[in-house]
Amino acid sequence: MKIFTTRQEVAQYFTHKTGKTVGFVATMGALHNGHISLIKQAQQVCDEVVCSIFVNPTQFNDPKDLEKYPRPIATDIAMLEQAGCDILFNPLVSEMYDDNEKWHLNIGELEHLLEGKFRPGHYQGVMQVVNKLFNIIKPDVAFFGQKDYQQFMVISKMVELMQMPVKLIMCPIERETDGLAMSSRNVHLTADDRQHALILSKTLSWVKANFNSDNIPQLQQQAEAMINTEPGIVLEYFEIVDGDTLFPATHQTQKVVALVAARAGKTRLIDNMLIV
Repeated sequence: MKIFTTRQEVAQYFTHKTGKTVGFVATMGALHNGHISLIKQAQQVCDEVVCSIFVNPTQFNDPKDLEKYPRPIATDIAMLEQAGCDILFNPLVSEMYDDNEKWHLNIGELEHLLEGKFRPGHYQGVMQVVNKLFNIIKPDVAFFGQKDYQQFMVISKMVELMQMPVKLIMCPIERETDGLAMSSRNVHLTADDRQHALILSKTLSWVKANFNSDNIPQLQQQAEAMINTEPGIVLEYFEIVDGDTLFPATHQTQKVVALVAARAGKTRLIDNMLIV
């Protein structure tokens, strides 16, 4: 696996690579099998696979959260090599950002719903860095996990508005055997937190199993109650929405998704499930 740390190295490498399809997986490191599943999917449809590891400061609302974000780079490199990834792009912040750099792209209400409500400015930071990465790597196809469902929609909107020549593919959530969605943040969970956190995937599965488009408000209330009665869990939101708009689902909605965010102890977790 080739490791590049500067834009120049990446640009130089790809000037000599014509006719090959490039697949791209953007990560913030602390890799797990969810990330590796994206690499594997990329390998199936692309000639060459690039993974980036960059803990992007502009998408963190809380400086403490940025500070404690796990950065096990040696382990990450070993995992990527074992997965057969072709290229790692691992830049410093100074390589990606100039001082006092400004960015804003108006994507409408999508930015302010769900995650956007709880993490104002977060998606501007996500778009800012993904735009940079797309311009540096120039992938043909980019792969993102379904766990960040809203993020996928945000990036799709940016690609559409900026007319970027990249195809986006959303890959299914990878779960632990007990149902917990794989996340880099899971390393912060105590044994008790982890046990309590299972209520998130259990509740999503319950909603899927009991879904009836005529009683969505009641289902949502019951789901909230299930999570609120679990010790050590503080619910931020549980929403049953239209999968194309993130507005509340109605009995006419064709594509229904349930999304949840909660704190297990001190760790904030998100999860979702396609219901219909």
